[in-house]
Amino acid sequence: LSQATTAPPKKKPDPVTSETVVIWGLRLWQVVGIFAIFVLAVIITLCCIFKCRIPRTRKEIEARYAQRQAAKNYADKLDTVPPLNELTEIPGGTSQ
Repeated sequence: LSQATTAPPKKKPDPVTSETVVIWGLRLWQVVGIFAIFVLAVIITLCCIFKCRIPRTRKEIEARYAQRQAAKNYADKLDTVPPLNELTEIPGGTSQ
């Protein structure tokens, strides 16, 4: 069946702890910390670039909707205003 050997038993690998050296001489907790800081920096950068802020209250949502509607109405009315040179008389200019 099986023969008894005189060889020492195989050594079990050391358990992984926060002090285990993982990569480039850095311990596990250092690698996790660097990764977390990197992910947080990416999220903050994306939120600043795209302004993806989540409104917290219904009142704030309604206020932002009203602000967008007012800006749209202003832009639409601005498109109907004739150019400045048609509204004013240019001094020294010829009348057509």
